[in-house]
Amino acid sequence: MGLSIPSIALSGLAAASTRLQASAHDVANANTPGFTPHRVSLQESPGGVRAVVEQEAPPGFGVDLAAERVEQLVAARAYEANLAVLESWSERVDSLLEVVG
Repeated sequence: MGLSIPSIALSGLAAASTRLQASAHDVANANTPGFTPHRVSLQESPGGVRAVVEQEAPPGFGVDLAAERVEQLVAARAYEANLAVLESWSERVDSLLEVVG
């Protein structure tokens, strides 16, 4: 994927989705003995951003449900923001095609 508005927004959507999935997995396993929560870090990549999922260290301290809720809210807002960018870009392309076509 090249460096473009859609590729950046799509990578942001994928990263936000990964953050939500990791958090949901942590919450679902909160009562599992010895479970180690996951953390998602975002890294720059060609054409946008990439989500990297890693286990928290040190293991065994359990899941902080309040922190997971905050993570879910932030990830949901990031998803919505990237979706808004895609929708805006699509509207602009449609307008440009109407002018040209």
